Amino acid sequence: MKKLGCFHKLLFLVNSFIASTLLLAYFLPYIPPKTFPFISILSLGVPVLMLINLLFCVYWIVLLKKQFLLSFIVLLFGINHIWSAVRFSKADTSHATDDIGVMSYNVRQFNRYDWISDKNIPAEITSFIKKEKPSILSLQEYYRDERVDLSDYNYSYIQYKGEKAKAGHAIYSKFPIVGKGSLDFKDTYNNAIYTDLLINKDTIRVYNIHLESLKINPKVEQFKDNKLRDEFISRVGHSFKQQQIQVEEILASIEKSPYPCVLTGDLNNSVFSYVYRRLSDNFVDAFKEAGTGLGRTYVFDFISLRIDVVMVDPRFAITGFITYNEKLSDHYPIMAYINIL
Repeated sequence: MKKLGCFHKLLFLVNSFIASTLLLAYFLPYIPPKTFPFISILSLGVPVLMLINLLFCVYWIVLLKKQFLLSFIVLLFGINHIWSAVRFSKADTSHATDDIGVMSYNVRQFNRYDWISDKNIPAEITSFIKKEKPSILSLQEYYRDERVDLSDYNYSYIQYKGEKAKAGHAIYSKFPIVGKGSLDFKDTYNNAIYTDLLINKDTIRVYNIHLESLKINPKVEQFKDNKLRDEFISRVGHSFKQQQIQVEEILASIEKSPYPCVLTGDLNNSVFSYVYRRLSDNFVDAFKEAGTGLGRTYVFDFISLRIDVVMVDPRFAITGFITYNEKLSDHYPIMAYINIL
């Protein structure tokens, strides 16, 4: 093999920087955002960093250069991160009649501000839910809209933030609600609520969580403007710190629960993050257990992320998982099928 020329030496230098950045990102789930909030932002870029390293790896292989080993080893080191976002198992669409369908869906206030040009979004979301028939339905960014008909559910718990608020979070259930509560996160419209559901002779607790929002939509154009880019980094860093505080409150609530728990909701963060690791430490991620394909539930202009989850206590069996492709919100709905062991 010939030695590298000047161009390829420079290219390998860039390759080394990207590989090192990805390697650093692998450790972010173990670093509290309150310690290094700005570094935590790298968790959002892990899919892009992986893709760039893969392209470098292929490029060097085509040239028959041993430099491919750098990106190859770094990607291999992060194989568990890859499995968190992509599954290659064959989807199982068959479910037993006693399986419990648990759907999580950020409905973006049913298109309250006409983000989508379609004026019939509330009715379309209602129709979709009725078609899929989840037994338990967790809705984030819920909004009081007379066009939304969820009367198929005999039981519900809806919690709005503030006395005059019209938006909040909701859990609908076909099982009786025997207990409920709200964590009421401070200084934010985000929240976590829970319901205790009586299923035959068992009682389970279902959480609907919506961690601190990033408060900014990262368009590609923003990263060309230094001021907007700095604003984005500052806001996301603050949001990540708030998410850590909120997750600690959720975990404290779970610790006190007398019942096995199911976690549903919108993390507003990737599966490569600190908050995801903390929540998944003692729970089973339904997508990792039974999902298939690219687990994206939210799409930015230039990156797809899995930020919506269903996690269950190990005492539940996960029999299926679906990521839907319904474009009725800025999130895609997901549903896990579970059974109580």
